[in-house]
Amino acid sequence: MSVDSTAAGRAVSSPGYTAALAVLTTVFFMWGFATVLNDILVPHLKAVFDLNYGQSLLIQFAFYLGYLLMAIPSAKLLERTGYKMAVVLGLVGMAGSALVFVPAARLESYGVFLVALFLLASSITLLQVAANPYVTVIGPARTASSRLNLVQAFNSMGTTLAPLFGGLLILGRSSSGTETGAAVALSAQQRAADVQAVQLPYLLIAAVLIALAVLVWRVRLPDLGQESRRANQAERAKHSLWRHRNLVFGVPAICLYLVCEIGIGSTLVNFISMPNIGAMSHAAASGYLSLFWGGAMVGRFIGAALLRWVAPERMLAAVSLGALVLVLIAITTGGPLAMWSLIAIGLCHSVMFPTIFTLGIRGLGPLTEEGSGLLIMAIAGGALSALQGVLADHVGLQLSYLLPAVCYLYVLGYALWGSRATEELQAERLGT
Repeated sequence: MSVDSTAAGRAVSSPGYTAALAVLTTVFFMWGFATVLNDILVPHLKAVFDLNYGQSLLIQFAFYLGYLLMAIPSAKLLERTGYKMAVVLGLVGMAGSALVFVPAARLESYGVFLVALFLLASSITLLQVAANPYVTVIGPARTASSRLNLVQAFNSMGTTLAPLFGGLLILGRSSSGTETGAAVALSAQQRAADVQAVQLPYLLIAAVLIALAVLVWRVRLPDLGQESRRANQAERAKHSLWRHRNLVFGVPAICLYLVCEIGIGSTLVNFISMPNIGAMSHAAASGYLSLFWGGAMVGRFIGAALLRWVAPERMLAAVSLGALVLVLIAITTGGPLAMWSLIAIGLCHSVMFPTIFTLGIRGLGPLTEEGSGLLIMAIAGGALSALQGVLADHVGLQLSYLLPAVCYLYVLGYALWGSRATEELQAERLGT
């Protein structure tokens, strides 16, 4: 989606600028919050339904499948409704999806939980497609980047606070979450009580989302005309995405990075709870999960400052190499060293996604919009984190982190070689 100067001019003069930005900041916070709450659901539902790792990580598979299947329909819906209504519909959809957790708990049905998660992700996909362009047009064009960084930082704040919220209201109120041990045998009464613990948090989330939808509806936000949404279509038709190697290799880099982020985040509570690692309850381990996501938030601020002087490909190479070393330490050691090594990977994750994204669209020119769409769809790679659950069932949870290690190797290769634009390589050949 493109933004022309006329639309930008309307955005600058639009009323409610401060109020609109505050409301949209909360929207970014809430979808980050709802997404990372999955990391609490994985160990909780694993214990409640007596699942293996592969079955429990179907939570992330169902969730990120929503990105793959709903990205294009969301873009089509955005074309029909406009940005403001798309954000409202996304929030209402999230609220409705959160309410589905109530019958899922009452029916004690893992399948209904998976349906609720798919619906939730579908609504978040619509928000992802609509909210980012919204932020760019509600103020001066020269500060658009600053506004996006601000709301994305609040998105990271949501991912940091969600484990504390889930640890308190889900794991802290369940028998499986408060017992220490690798496996907890639940009675029928305990199992029924534990599955009901999911209802209150998602009812609270639904209430907040409905209030947000009303706020977005009431706040006067600028919209784009139909003519500004598909600018330069004739020019784009003359070019091919496949000629840009940095994009071609960048799409799987985003996909594999999501395997690492979601796979580690989803299994970290179980990993820390292991007798040879942290030997603590799931409720206690959830506090350390907040440190993992908090490291990503802090690292984003640090990375934003360093990238003023450090080339993005060098930054990406450094953090991918750091993550590779840390995950190998977590695999080959035990106790606090292994635990803190895996937690520290969050700091390395912080700049990976935005840096890969920036390198992937570099030099695309009139194809930037299409390239960005492919990179956003690659977020569906989070669904492949279910493969780590299958590995954990066959070789053990600690050795299953070899999968992220392989993914970090690809990201490192992308930073050192794959991210170089086609034009750069052609210029080098002509120079030699």
